[in-house]
Amino acid sequence: MTDYGRGHGSEPWNPQDPLYGDQGWTAHQTQQGQVPYGGDPQQYQHPLEPQHQDLQYQQAQYQQEYTPQYPQQPQYAEQQAYAVQHAHAQQQALYEGQGQGQGPGWDGGHEQQYMAAVQTDPYAGADPYAQQSAGAYPGEAPDLYATPDAFPPPTPPGRRHLEPDPAEAEEESEESLLPVGGGADDDGDEPVSGGRRAARGKGGKAGKKKQKKRSGAACLVAAVVIVGIVGGGGYYGYGYLKDRFGATEDFAGEGTDEIVDVEIPKNAGLGQMGRILKEAGVVASAQSFVDAAGANPKGKSIQPGVYPMKKKMSGAAAVALMIDPSKLAVITIPEGMRNSDVYKAIDKKLGKPEGTTREIASREAKNLGLPAWAAANPKIQDPLEGFLYPMRYDLKKDSTPESLLKQMVKNASDKYAELGIEAKAKELNLENPLQVITVASLVNAEGKNHDDFRKMAEVVYNRLKKTNDVTNQKLQFDSTYNYVKNQSEINFNLKEAQAFDNPYNTHFVKGLPPGPIDNPGLDALTATLNPDHGGWMFFVSVDGNKTTFTKTYDEHLKLVAEFQERQAQKKNGG
Repeated sequence: MTDYGRGHGSEPWNPQDPLYGDQGWTAHQTQQGQVPYGGDPQQYQHPLEPQHQDLQYQQAQYQQEYTPQYPQQPQYAEQQAYAVQHAHAQQQALYEGQGQGQGPGWDGGHEQQYMAAVQTDPYAGADPYAQQSAGAYPGEAPDLYATPDAFPPPTPPGRRHLEPDPAEAEEESEESLLPVGGGADDDGDEPVSGGRRAARGKGGKAGKKKQKKRSGAACLVAAVVIVGIVGGGGYYGYGYLKDRFGATEDFAGEGTDEIVDVEIPKNAGLGQMGRILKEAGVVASAQSFVDAAGANPKGKSIQPGVYPMKKKMSGAAAVALMIDPSKLAVITIPEGMRNSDVYKAIDKKLGKPEGTTREIASREAKNLGLPAWAAANPKIQDPLEGFLYPMRYDLKKDSTPESLLKQMVKNASDKYAELGIEAKAKELNLENPLQVITVASLVNAEGKNHDDFRKMAEVVYNRLKKTNDVTNQKLQFDSTYNYVKNQSEINFNLKEAQAFDNPYNTHFVKGLPPGPIDNPGLDALTATLNPDHGGWMFFVSVDGNKTTFTKTYDEHLKLVAEFQERQAQKKNGG
């Protein structure tokens, strides 16, 4: 076999050649065995007769003269290869005949016969892109470039990187929706490969089918979207009109036996409350609750917190329950409340047996988050006294005595740190921060308002001074005796109190008690940190409402006499 001859085109002539294809437009480096672009074509040389250089020269001249300067197309390349091979076969026959003495030599008429055969190529010098008639070469297949199923001709180098036609870009963007590598249609056609060219190669049949299918699917999707929008709008529109103009849905009665905890957040309006209740199944609609709250004079006084409520209550029944403070699932610790009373309140709110919280407080005191300085005095009666910070605590389903005590201790510790209790203790000539809380608890127990608290703190500091020769550093506060006795009495036997030996009884001992006697509030705490500095030493509440402060013992005795006279009148019914 001889090498396939080729001209100045970029492709080999025969499709079976390994180098067949479009490899020469951009003038890439030629591979081994290829003709460099613009160079001389590869010459033919018969393996048995290297002396016939004139034949090679003629073939090279023929290729340079008659080979068109355009990329070879598959069908044309095959025909061109056939022509050269046919001519070569004739030449070979002439050569062999001459060698066997069967006719004239090469110099005879054989050369003319060979050239005539070669020049029968009908494509020499023809326009490669022109329409070619089928059957132009006898015995050959028709030119497929002239059929509907033909591939489009190669794009010239100057147009390969140009922007695509708008129409082609639009068509390609549509066809990009198809699966990569084509696919089969519903009629069972073979999968279409090659993308856009394959679709157009079949006369647009496959492309039209897919376009029709895509158009139908797009219409279906659009219809579904429109129906969804209209349907959704209609649904919400119906709900709005029903809520706006329809009869308000409402349950009747006080509700079922099923109880749910409903938490109302801070700053919630009636509308938000109604929605929360509806979601919990308490009321039939938010509007029924809003209407009932608007009709109730106390409807706007509902407080935030947790409410145990029945399901399926009427709006009016829900409002009636929520305006009753006792129904709110909270526990409120007033300022100055003793721990003994706090423990009872927790047991009652959580439905625990009496004494449950006290026992937990005694057993778990060290695990509830007390600051290190809380146990400064080993004689403390209750380590948590003064650390159950007074405020409102919302109860939840998972609330326990221990969880509430931890929260109260945390709030107290945070507040004391915020006020700088530890640093203030030294400024007030107190031994430790615990004594600051102790003074505040005495102030809160004896005073009635912030002004009283400041003067009461001044009394405590003056009586604790070593220069105090009037009470000899005894505070003599009735509240300390009542704390030991777990009572709140105004009239008690003073002589018995002075003789009662207990470290908390300031009628008997000098100085401060071992620890606080209640849980002081913010007013008492700030007053303790900023006393009046008026030199007050004594105080008495003559009428039980107003507290009067004096600086001398004589002034105090006059007020005590007035107080005893009032008490005698009350006892006699005066």
